[in-house]
Order: sequence, then structure tokens, then C-alpha cells
Amino acid sequence: MAVLTSENDQLSRKEGGGPLRASTTVTIGVGATAAVLVAALVQGAGDDPVSTALSLTVPSQYKSLIEDAGHTCSEVTPNLLAALLTQESGFKPKAQSQVGAEGIAQFMPSTWQAHGIDGNGDGKRDVWDPADAIPSAAAYLCGIAKDVKDVPGDKQSNMLAAYNAGSGAVRKYGGIPPYKETQNYVKSIQALAQQPSGGKTATTTQAETAISVAKDMIGTPYSWGGGNASGPSTGTCCSPKGRSGTDISGFDCSGLTLYAYAKAGISLPRTAAEQYAASEPVKPGDVHPGDLVFYGSSLTSIHHVGISIGGGWMIDAPRPGTQVRYDPIDVMTDLIAVARPTSHGNKEI
Repeated sequence: MAVLTSENDQLSRKEGGGPLRASTTVTIGVGATAAVLVAALVQGAGDDPVSTALSLTVPSQYKSLIEDAGHTCSEVTPNLLAALLTQESGFKPKAQSQVGAEGIAQFMPSTWQAHGIDGNGDGKRDVWDPADAIPSAAAYLCGIAKDVKDVPGDKQSNMLAAYNAGSGAVRKYGGIPPYKETQNYVKSIQALAQQPSGGKTATTTQAETAISVAKDMIGTPYSWGGGNASGPSTGTCCSPKGRSGTDISGFDCSGLTLYAYAKAGISLPRTAAEQYAASEPVKPGDVHPGDLVFYGSSLTSIHHVGISIGGGWMIDAPRPGTQVRYDPIDVMTDLIAVARPTSHGNKEI
């Protein structure tokens, strides 16, 4: 998750240092999210590629706000703004992150003071009021777009990268910086924004097929970057700990889910974060076998995915040196979401 911060906050990354910025989640927190989901799972045993029309599903009370604010500048569209609000707060107007970001658009207080606007004309600039926060987010993004307008490449991608990493980093690298968090952030937001309307979530039959296909792969070696719609494949180099998949035929976590659902007739993007963006989030009480289980410190920092099989278990390709296997869904502490694959005729991103 990115938060709307000032340029000085955004440029806090040091060369060769740690995460771009502190990971944030809304008040519920990753631990609480995991506990709720675990309980439910156990119980359940171009320059402007995004349409200018709002096709994503958003709460009805925010639809007109997003449609209006989504035309503030050419780089910000209704779908893009809806995707960003989905990722940042899940449309929760009282969301508050662990590092202090506030409201539906997750502004840091100092940034709100500098950039918040009175969107509804009531004489107040209230970060907790979506009528102020949503147009403020659009205006702030448009301001960032101006900061990087002369940088080569896709203007919308550069704007999102600057929002996550800072305008200075985008200017320094002449486009999206080589930061994994920023690259995943841009891809995730755009993948969700480009998701067409009218998609159908996986049927029970498709979910059963995907589980059956994944079961057949039990024992297949883990390969970093391995796996595609055709099955196991050699991977790439290298994992964060330097493990290469170039000499191993197998799957990484998202390669396994991609293959399983390809056999069920649903095309998923390649990475776990993109697969979340291409799926329909489900509530804890509505989790079914076949749903995808995602892990990460935030929805834009997802690092792992598995296939729920019910009873609190999943099939996944855990990490280098292991094999495709059954794991309890609480095997990692940062369970962040569950989502149901959606058939949109997606192409790999």
C-alpha cells in the first residue's frame, strides 16, 4: 500500500537500503485480518490504456465522486482512481494505517495539510470525508503527473511510480525506478484498473478442476519464476536470497496457480500481486475451495499465493528448495486477503 505523503517522505529510500517506505495496513492490521480469514477458511473446510468510463464496482455512495474526480487530468481516470482507493483502503472512510495515513485515500497528515481541498464546498477540509478526500487524491495525483511529465515512457505509469517512490526517483531513473515494490505497485493498480466489467468469477466446477490439477503437481520442485499455462518450466534468476530457477523445471507460487486455473479455463496474470488484482475479493464468511489465498504486508506488496482446498489448508509452491505441497493457510503470519479468480480473457502481464 502506498500512502499519500510529501515529496520528502517519498524520497526517504536510501540507495541499497530497505523497503521503500514503511508497509501499512488499515486499522484492522495484518494479524487481525489473518485471524479472521483463518477462522473462515477452517469453518468453510499505451499512454492512457484505461477506459474513461467507470466499470469497476465501487460503493454506490462514492460512484459520482470518483466519476467526477476521475477526469481531473488525462492521467487520472475513474477506473484508475477506483483501483487506487480499492488498494489503499478498500473504500473505508475511517481507515487509519499503522504509520498514520488517514481516510479513504490514505493521506499522511502533513500531506493533507499541504494538498487537501474542500471538495464539497462546506468550508472544511476533512481528510475523513470522502467528498473532500477523493477529489484531493485525484488533484494530488495530477500534480505528481506534472512533476514527471517530461520523463520518457508511459505518463500514467510514471505518475503511479512517482506516487509510490517519489517524483525525484522517477526523474533520476528516467521512468519507473528499479524498486520491486514500486514496479509491483504500478502493475497491480493498472491491472485492477484495466479489468473489464462483466467478468464471471470461477464456477464450482472450475474451482474443482483447478484443485485437481494442483493436486496432480504435488511433489513438483519449486522453481523461481517457473511454471506457465502449459505446466512446469525452468525459471529465472534470482530470488531475493539469490536462488535461481534456471536449472530447475517446476513452479513458483503464482506459476502453479496460473497453470491450475488455465486448465480450468481462466487466464491469470503472472505474479501473485497481479493475480489478486485480476480476481474478485471475497469476504471471510464466503470463502470456498479453489479461492486464492494471498500473503503480504499490504495488497500492493503481495509476495505469495496458494489455492484453498478447505478445512484451513491450501496447495502451494512455498519457496526455493521445497516442492508443491499441502500447507495450512496460517503457515505464514501475513495472510492479507482471499479472492476468487475472474474470467475476463486476461492476458499475462
